[in-house]
Amino acid sequence: MDNPVNIRHPLKCFLMLAALVPLLAGCWDNKDINHRSLPVIMGISLTEENQYKVFLDIPATNETSTVNIVSDTGNTINEIIDHMSMNMETQVDLLHLKIVIVDKNFASKGMEDIISAFNRSRDISSKTLLAICDEELDQFFSKVQAKSEHSGSIVYDFFEKNAGWNPQLADTRVWQMFRSIHSYTHDVIVPIIRSGRSTSIECVGSAIIKNGRMTGRIGPDETLVANAFYGKSAFGKVEVMNSATVQIISNKLTHRSWMKDGRPYLRSHLRLKVTILDSRGHPTEEQINGKLEELLTTRLNQMFKQTQKEQADILALGQHFRNHLTREQLQDWRTTYYPDLDFKLSVTTVIENRGNLKSL
Repeated sequence: MDNPVNIRHPLKCFLMLAALVPLLAGCWDNKDINHRSLPVIMGISLTEENQYKVFLDIPATNETSTVNIVSDTGNTINEIIDHMSMNMETQVDLLHLKIVIVDKNFASKGMEDIISAFNRSRDISSKTLLAICDEELDQFFSKVQAKSEHSGSIVYDFFEKNAGWNPQLADTRVWQMFRSIHSYTHDVIVPIIRSGRSTSIECVGSAIIKNGRMTGRIGPDETLVANAFYGKSAFGKVEVMNSATVQIISNKLTHRSWMKDGRPYLRSHLRLKVTILDSRGHPTEEQINGKLEELLTTRLNQMFKQTQKEQADILALGQHFRNHLTREQLQDWRTTYYPDLDFKLSVTTVIENRGNLKSL
């Protein structure tokens, strides 16, 4: 007769293993990467029938071409992606999407619906970059595909901080656009691009985005100043007096805000450390300093007046009044307080050294 102790031991092990089965994650629903299409760029425009038209830039894995451009139309982004997947031999996976390029006319009508859809579906990372195209997307993607003979990632490299990006280019992500749409005091700028004549892509400035809608634009020089205000201007180059070029090394910004008789007041001080890269003639450091401070102050003030007129707070100046105004008052920041804001900015530049020049 078997010993009951010997029978109980394997039974106990079996029950323990059976209890662990539900804890195993398994990989039954994994899909091989060879069966996925991983687009890096998405283009979105509106048709005359008010439908979305979506373009996907998918780097090819074969040797015949480097980029595949697929497009389709539909009433929603998810419907279009599903339809594309149905007609392709691989499944479209948007988790590796790096850039969303929106048609200029579509951006002028408002992008709130697609930004909300991105955040609601979670198919697209909130870190994905946003850009606006200054030409028809059909034309833009055709030229990009033609110039992608040797590299399938030229658009991605254009925005990559370790490759083509510089401080004249705005850097706005999906989550920042979503925040601005739902913020009372914070608007954003988005880079405007088009296919280049001698280069693959060129930047023609930045779009002013208010509540998810494009309301105006600024040039690359103003974008550099805006990036200096955001603290992203390091290594940006500024031409001064057509006779010298300086490079921004670092920046520091301080603010002082208060309310008086219902009117907001803000005094800001931007301190830049720069180095001289080249010069023509013999301008002194004092002359370069004075002209540089005058140039940056003028650009910032012009940009502030433009955005104040359009009631788009792209410098997020309203953030400095969150302790002075109630939440109900902040709801009227763009329409009541921002147009009446008394804002004065002073710029101080410090020339750290003369770069590689031994004498001016």
